[in-house]
Amino acid sequence: MAMRDGDALDVRPHPGPARAAPRHHGAYHTTAFFLTLYAAALAAWTVYGIVQGDASPVDFAEGLFNPGASPASQLVGPYEWGFAAAFLVTAGLAAAHRRTARGAALFCGFFLLAVSLREAVGFTDAAYRDQYATDPLGGWALATRVLGLVVAVAVLTTMLPAAEAGRAAASGPRERRLSRICGALLLVLGLARLAWTVRDLSTAGMDTARYLRGAVDGSVLGTLNLAASAEFTTLGSVLACGVLGVLALRARRDLRGALLVFASVELYLTVRTVVWLTVTDFFNQSFETPEGALSMTTTAYGLAAMTSVVVLAMGRVGGGGDGP
Repeated sequence: MAMRDGDALDVRPHPGPARAAPRHHGAYHTTAFFLTLYAAALAAWTVYGIVQGDASPVDFAEGLFNPGASPASQLVGPYEWGFAAAFLVTAGLAAAHRRTARGAALFCGFFLLAVSLREAVGFTDAAYRDQYATDPLGGWALATRVLGLVVAVAVLTTMLPAAEAGRAAASGPRERRLSRICGALLLVLGLARLAWTVRDLSTAGMDTARYLRGAVDGSVLGTLNLAASAEFTTLGSVLACGVLGVLALRARRDLRGALLVFASVELYLTVRTVVWLTVTDFFNQSFETPEGALSMTTTAYGLAAMTSVVVLAMGRVGGGGDGP
């Protein structure tokens, strides 16, 4: 870019549509540092679980995609493994000043904030607090929780103001169309999962109050396990599908990074489910009942929808979008 400002000639290179403006580089670098730090903490817990468990690294590698091979002693689970990878990829994009990193980082930040707030609610329980003092790993678990909160606050406070002027909404009809398709796919998936959740909560003998409390209160499980609870991941997925789906229907360009992070993690988890259904031979039995057929249909749709969102979001690169 060459332009005159009075008598001075500005020959600084234009950052380009795919890169953040130089004034935001500090925010991107800060985000890259903190996300890498938390990903390293999750990796350390994973390595500790492998060392303390009976499984070998090969068994753990198989367990990444085969739930039946996962060592029972792991202190973090597939949800954390998926997000650890997302944190590292987002950190790399942020270090490279890619605009896509902003939406991805904000999604990661809000996710960590939700985890931290859930743990803060659990910390109001005296018995749960005592576990941090008595458990041999309590201090490290607490330090990880505090680190998650620090990372969430750091990422959100640095990246929220780092918006590019005039670049909030998708400008081209192709980008708006792709965004709305992603939004529709997410909303349908969210409604399907919400229907299954309501069905499960309506089952006789189901403690609905405890289930809902388990989604927002870390003390319900009664352990310091860092793996996310089923209640949190299920309702969190429904909420994320709804929020991201509505925003995507509004064709927000800065949402592309968030779509990639969420869809990639969900795709990984769905692939694990498909592998488990395969190794347990559930495929051959699923269509024996209407409920089984609906379950299989939901899983198949989730696999197709998340794959489509990832491909469509990344497809904006080839169509002249702002790149990852």
